[in-house]
Amino acid sequence: MLRVETISKNYETSEVRTHALSDVSLTVGEGEFVAIMGPSGCGKSTLLNILGLLDRPDGGRIELLGEDVSRASEHELTRLRRAAIGFVFQSFNLVDELTVAQNVELGLLYRGTSARERRERVALALDRVGMPHRARHLPKQLSGGQQQRVAVARAIVSDPRLILADEPTGNLDTANGEAVMDLLQQAVGQGTSVVMVTHSLSQADRADRKIQLLDGRVVSQTQLGA
Repeated sequence: MLRVETISKNYETSEVRTHALSDVSLTVGEGEFVAIMGPSGCGKSTLLNILGLLDRPDGGRIELLGEDVSRASEHELTRLRRAAIGFVFQSFNLVDELTVAQNVELGLLYRGTSARERRERVALALDRVGMPHRARHLPKQLSGGQQQRVAVARAIVSDPRLILADEPTGNLDTANGEAVMDLLQQAVGQGTSVVMVTHSLSQADRADRKIQLLDGRVVSQTQLGA
């Protein structure tokens, strides 16, 4: 469902040129859980941004759902993100002034979903993450673990084909981190592909496949048999 071929990404300042990614190729299958690991600065987040169509590579090819999007317009990339991709971030990225339900609803508003369908989908998503009783609360009234559950609900509310998770448990204690991992695995069980950046070996081992990055290159891929 997702394929990148020999992509590269460089960042330049007046003094130095940094090779963030160099000739990276990988595929993600339907309903596959892939963990990306590597030391800080190895290109993990850059790769995730490119997979999520938030950034463009300097070279290479990107194919999403059988469509070559390497040279797609910004309008087309936005359409694809809204239709097919959900995001979960380490810092939750909830809007403080909106209720839990309103935060989850945001992705549907951007897609032009009707009010009735939005209500039904939000209720279902919050139920899936065990947060229906918090629908009218504000993010500041929730614990970190609860906020990340809401972030997962926001990611799954539109039934995306792909979820990209950037250190989704990085700000959580062990119990809440495992709960979020359970939710991601549930999404995989329902056919959604998940690509997760993580520093946690134990959580990476819950994926189907582990990809190791070093200095902007893929140095190993391990099938975990999950």
